[in-house]
Amino acid sequence: MEQLEIFKALSNKSRLQILAWLKEPEQHFPSQEHADFRTVGVCVGQIQQKAGLTQSTVSEYLSILQRAGLIESTRVGQWTYYKRNEAAFAALSNLIKTEI
Repeated sequence: MEQLEIFKALSNKSRLQILAWLKEPEQHFPSQEHADFRTVGVCVGQIQQKAGLTQSTVSEYLSILQRAGLIESTRVGQWTYYKRNEAAFAALSNLIKTEI
């Protein structure tokens, strides 16, 4: 776990909002035909639509979160889905409790 990358990823209001939405996707996104929120994640198009940002900005934000290890992606056909990496959040919580 690269601490600096994680804290950089968390230092943006929109990225924090995306993480909050992905924590409880059923409450923040309409149902998806081809993928379960918990097993596959949320389609990038739905994240982009909810964020109200350009596709390139959302893609960059998701890339930053993924490089930090905070989210995981799954490709299904032509679509990419994202979900939180809960193990990373548990490790981050432990890091804050024990080292910071």
